[in-house]
Amino acid sequence: MSGKVFAVASVIGLLSMAAFADENATPVERVKTLPGFEVELLYSVPAEAQGSWVAMTFDDKGRMIVSDQYGKLYRITVPAIGSDDPIQVEPLNIEIGMAHGLLYAFDSLYVMVNGSNKDDDGRPRTGLYRVVDSNGDGELDQVLQLRKLIGGGEHGPHAVILAPDGKSLYVCAGNHTPVTEFAESCVPRNWDEDILLDRQWDARGHARDVLAPGGWIARVSPDGEEWELISSGYRNEFDIAFSPEGELFTYDADMEWDIGTPWYRPTRVNHVTSGSEFGWRSGTGKWPEYYPDSLGSVVDIGPGSPTGIVFGTGARFPAKYQQALYIADWSYGTIYAIHLEPDGASYRGTAEEFLMAQPLPVTDMQVNPHDGALYFLIGGRKTQSGLYRVTYTGSESTAPAPSVPHTSDALRATRYMIEQMHGKQHPAIVEAAWPYLGHADRAIRFAARIAIEHQPVDTWAARVFAEQDPVALTHAAIALARNGNETHRAPLVAALDRIRWDDLSRSQQLDLLRAYGLVLIRLGTGDDAIRQSLLNKLDAKFPTGDRDQDRELVKLLIALEAPGIAGRALAQLARARTQEDQIHYAFALKDLETGWTPEERRAYFSWFREAAAHRGGMSFGGFLENIRKEALETLTAEEQEQLADVLKAAPAEPVDPFAALAPRPFVKKWTVDDLLSTADTGLSHRDFARGRELFATAVCFRCHRVQGEGGTIGPDLTGAGRRFNNRNLLESLIEPDKVVSDQYQKMTFLLKDGRVVEGRVINLFNDKLQVLTNMFDPSALEEIARGQIDESLPSTTSMMPGGLLDRFSDEEILDLLAFLKSGGDPQHEIYTSRTTSE
Repeated sequence: MSGKVFAVASVIGLLSMAAFADENATPVERVKTLPGFEVELLYSVPAEAQGSWVAMTFDDKGRMIVSDQYGKLYRITVPAIGSDDPIQVEPLNIEIGMAHGLLYAFDSLYVMVNGSNKDDDGRPRTGLYRVVDSNGDGELDQVLQLRKLIGGGEHGPHAVILAPDGKSLYVCAGNHTPVTEFAESCVPRNWDEDILLDRQWDARGHARDVLAPGGWIARVSPDGEEWELISSGYRNEFDIAFSPEGELFTYDADMEWDIGTPWYRPTRVNHVTSGSEFGWRSGTGKWPEYYPDSLGSVVDIGPGSPTGIVFGTGARFPAKYQQALYIADWSYGTIYAIHLEPDGASYRGTAEEFLMAQPLPVTDMQVNPHDGALYFLIGGRKTQSGLYRVTYTGSESTAPAPSVPHTSDALRATRYMIEQMHGKQHPAIVEAAWPYLGHADRAIRFAARIAIEHQPVDTWAARVFAEQDPVALTHAAIALARNGNETHRAPLVAALDRIRWDDLSRSQQLDLLRAYGLVLIRLGTGDDAIRQSLLNKLDAKFPTGDRDQDRELVKLLIALEAPGIAGRALAQLARARTQEDQIHYAFALKDLETGWTPEERRAYFSWFREAAAHRGGMSFGGFLENIRKEALETLTAEEQEQLADVLKAAPAEPVDPFAALAPRPFVKKWTVDDLLSTADTGLSHRDFARGRELFATAVCFRCHRVQGEGGTIGPDLTGAGRRFNNRNLLESLIEPDKVVSDQYQKMTFLLKDGRVVEGRVINLFNDKLQVLTNMFDPSALEEIARGQIDESLPSTTSMMPGGLLDRFSDEEILDLLAFLKSGGDPQHEIYTSRTTSE
């Protein structure tokens, strides 16, 4: 729904796109970028001779060093901006390559090898290496292994970058890289899965048996001797980058096969603070972003394949773009500029499409400090590789941007102060950190708890039981649950029971529910008296009407085998308007063995027949099948006989996504002008519940997310109300073809055999493209070989269908518009201004 205007290098890009089928890198005529920016293709890599490039760095002489994903390193002398000199590419005569990360620092080249090449003993050479000039002749000639790492492949070890103070290195590794030996750790070494109900592994076997802590980030001394764990809980963060202020960020991957399930997490930018945890767990075990024992995202992007990231520091760009974080999405051929702004002691961000093309599999990016240009590579998975340069030729000033003060400097200073305690033990730390457990800022609360968890538990456990502040007690309880033992269980539950639910905010209530969950996970249920105490506290609260709270409550109550929970959970399943919510309740109920009536069992297993019509990622159908299989194992032979007709019923056929609209009578062929004046004056006192209901009825949730709920094929609309005015939003709803965001634009492929394929390119491998042809079915992919393509053209129609509002009244449309303006927040002023009589 973006209304952004992009500069196009040539109108040729809007005509024939036969270059999909050639053997050269994507031509600049097809690359769209912002006004004032210019893209040059400096080099189209000969694939047979030089492979497919995935990593880059600049040496101390301004020369670029790159790596083939499956082969050698190359040194490149790029021509000056505006020069006609040829580019110079030469292989480095050293026995190392297959790098996912490169860094020139401390008069040497650091190489993060990630590949299948073997040493003389037949062992994989994956790990961190340092290449030096041993004889002073100006050539790198000696390879030193600093640290062997286990694991490899696309989820193995990745980037290596320089710390802001220039005194150490930082490295990152994906979730298939077991932690190495750390001399020190800012992360408490008590990580675990911390999943309340039984987890299912991915239905197709990906990351099976891969356990916490997942992907990780570490600080390393220049000689490679000292390693310190900084952060963990990632799926596959390919790169890391420091802001000018010294704050570390990364761009973590989604599991695209999970799309359509409640455990799907989009690709997202994370603020990497000391001791941080981001909650990736394999299969269905991924933590929701609101868990207080993890940290959330700076900005969610959506489906994609994160690769290189870099700040614009040193770029000769306008100030806004010098300060931006650039992140690359390999699958969708997009470089985003993330504009960050302080949010308490952390940050929030806004994503702007900076540069894009189909295909444009960006692998790495760097700002050249010598010429101020942004350089990027495309390639990977043996796809056609190329080297590009981005410069600014517009009219805005490119003078070095002044340092932007953090608007919450005091909060950030507090976080820094607490983080200095991480990884250390000292009698004064508990006293210093404890007051911040109840702080209003999430990042500060988190930092304080981490500092306390590093201290011997017997020095602070009694203080938990005596704590009177409900927020501090909640977070102290989380710390004790993670570090204590069974002797702490009863007094900890008693302490939590003192907290008055109604005195807490919504987010504080969620934190309390997680604290109870961690007590059950880490310390166990204990005797029946504790179980009954927990039921007395929690049972009557379900359902609350809040999606996230109800998700947490149903898990707790099923774990506690609350009386009647099967029927109440089924009622929520029947009431759910998204398939993600339905699946959550079905998944939670699968292990409940007792407390069912025959009618409830029948209703539960009947749901699976209807659920077969839902659609999602590549593992979606397998997950549904596995949920059903595990639920069947809880049935007695008699129950199976009673339910034979339901259990043997054929699955439902896929349903028309617009079926909910069909019974509604046609109202009017609405235009923007019909509604704009009313929208500009009538968006107060709106009905949140009806707006959300209409968002579901109009099948918006099938493609769009709001507050973490819904699909991911289209853009996340949580922030749409802040970015777009009423006219923009109405035009997107009523005239979806008027402005089609380049990121979500379809391509039309005319094939040599006469077929026509239309959709979005979402993946590549070697000479193959994978095209998503049905936005309502993320697994509907068609593979096309480049050699099959005769011509390719950008589609002029949106993936979003028109006429969706023609069966709604003007009042209903205003409620829907208010839901979008509010970003799905029921506390937004659009609703809180409601009068008492309403």
